Amino acid sequence: MNANELIAQYFDLWNERDAAAREVLMKSVVTEDSTYTDHDYAGLRGYDELTEAIGVAHGKFGDLRFSVGSVIDVHHDRALCSWELGTVATGYNVVEFEGDRIRSVVAFIA
Repeated sequence: MNANELIAQYFDLWNERDAAAREVLMKSVVTEDSTYTDHDYAGLRGYDELTEAIGVAHGKFGDLRFSVGSVIDVHHDRALCSWELGTVATGYNVVEFEGDRIRSVVAFIA
């Protein structure tokens, strides 16, 4: 799987409403000890903490969906991409890969 596909699946993970399907997707997309950081979360680690953050986002944003704006650049084990949350927010993610999964995401709101 290339970086663009993996990043797209990462956003699918954030959009998945079914807990069982989200768990399967999570295990194929992010490492077990993956980290996530944004303005609200300072270094979430692992499946359980990411699952909780995704649940909070679903409650906060309702039916809005995340989508990849574009993958701006990929080199070595990192990528920079833009994203959109419906029409209400945009931002950027710095993504770090480990093998064929994502190890770390740092999100910025534009």
